[in-house]
Order: sequence, then structure tokens, then C-alpha cells
Amino acid sequence: MRVLFMGTPKFALPSLEKIYRHFELIGVVCQPDRPAGRGMRPQPPPTKVFALERHLPVYQPATSRELEDVVLSLKPQCVVVVAYGKILSSKILSAVPYGCVNLHASLLPKYRGAAPIQRALMAGEKNTGITVMLMDEGMDTGDILAQETVSIEEEDNLETLSEKLSHKGADLLLQTLQRWFRGEIEPVPQKGEPTYAPPIQKEEFRICWKATSESVKDRVRGLYPNAYTLTPEGHRIRILKVRPVEGTGEPGEILSRNRLVVACSKGAVEIQELITPKGKRVRGEDFLKGYSLKNFL
Repeated sequence: MRVLFMGTPKFALPSLEKIYRHFELIGVVCQPDRPAGRGMRPQPPPTKVFALERHLPVYQPATSRELEDVVLSLKPQCVVVVAYGKILSSKILSAVPYGCVNLHASLLPKYRGAAPIQRALMAGEKNTGITVMLMDEGMDTGDILAQETVSIEEEDNLETLSEKLSHKGADLLLQTLQRWFRGEIEPVPQKGEPTYAPPIQKEEFRICWKATSESVKDRVRGLYPNAYTLTPEGHRIRILKVRPVEGTGEPGEILSRNRLVVACSKGAVEIQELITPKGKRVRGEDFLKGYSLKNFL
């Protein structure tokens, strides 16, 4: 089976490796190189690195028209999409005999959109999952080929849950594709009320201490490692891990000099790990030894 893979970030790598091992992988399509790091030099996506190391053709179309030209010229029997980052046109969808099969990190129709893992964690969900679906012209609205539920553990954050879902998703994707190609699966329309997972906006990364302690905890988990707060002087502190504790005070007030306990609108949180304004990762109680603060903004 001639398969064209479309995917860009680290999340797509386990699925890409399964396709590479089990099918005739005719190429990898990913987003263009983006500036990153201190020097802001263009960096290749993880899937591009994987492909080049194995001497696979790599395509990085900058426009929808270029993407159409790539797919139509390669004539794949199936297109597999994992976190590629663009909706495919009807021209592409109708040109592929076995369709465009997408792995999505939620139990559709819940959390359609670009940030399903972040939004599930931020909402305090106890379970999420993965869906293998046939793509249509909508945003994550296609018929379902397979689904699997995945528990969200108390210690999970964006990094750990993404890793878990990427590997479980790759396994389910491979099993589903093998059955799909053998004609053993009947696609099923999505059922239930859809919810949405829009991209994370810049302002959402800043912790609002007027929220409840549970909400703060979930936001830190969902935006790991980039949730932050500000000191009264305007210095940014990235918060990596918190736990709800008892405490009462004005939102943002630091309630203890032994542990870094911060008041919320309801309850408080102990900041267990953070990154200082100088970029050093420290425990909350150690941070207090070097900084004299009364509150966060």
C-alpha cells in the first residue's frame, strides 16, 4: 500500500515510524522550517529529521496549491495525517482511493480543533482518548474508524500526556489501517454534542490568581512548561508544578515563607517547581530563599 504521511511535530513520530515499518512510505509532508532557539535560526520539524535520516523524500509546501500538486503528483493510495496543521482540500480528499486517515488526540466529537490535549487538561478532564477518522472538508468532523479511551493521571501534564497519546495513537493507527485496507471496517458518523479546542492564545499562558486553586493547577498542567506569573517588578516566572492546599488570602498573595503557597479566589496552591527570571529550574521553597516577595500579579 502506497502511503503518504503528513505530520510535523514530535507527537507524529511514533505514527510515522509505524508507517515506515509496515507500509510503502512514499514521502513525508510537513510544515516549513521555523525559526527557533536563541539564535532564531530555521529548525527542521522532527518528522523531517526522521525522514532525511532514512533517505525518504520530504515535501514542505508553503501553500494549499503546492500541497495539492505534491499529493496529486505522488498518487498515494492512502494519506495518513497526524498533527500536520492544515485542513486538506476537497481536491486532495477525493483523489486518494483509501482516503485521508487522521489520528486525533481526543474522543471525537469532543475537543475538535488544534489543541485537544491542552484543552482537556485545562478543563480538568479525567479521561481523554484517541480517534482514527476519515477526513472530510470540516474540522475534525469526519467518520470514525476507531477510538480508544486513555486515562488522565493526576501527575500528567502536557508533556507526559502527549507522549502517552502519541504512542497509544500510533498503535491504534497501525491496527486500524491494516483492517481498513482489508475492508474490515465500516466508518461510523460522529455522535454527540461537539466541543472545541481552539489554539492557545498568548494571554492564556498567564496565570490568573482570581481563579480557583483547582483551575490554576489544571492550567499549569495543560500549558506545561509555559504557564507563568509576574512579580510586582514585572519579572516572569514560569510555573511547572503546583498542588492545591488550604489557605486564604488576597488572590496572588504569598501565604508562607517556608513553602511557596499562593492564595487563589478559592483555596491556594503550593508552587512545587518553577523557572526563575534567570532561567534556573528550582523548587518553590528554594526560590523563596533568594527572593523576598509578598505577592504575584
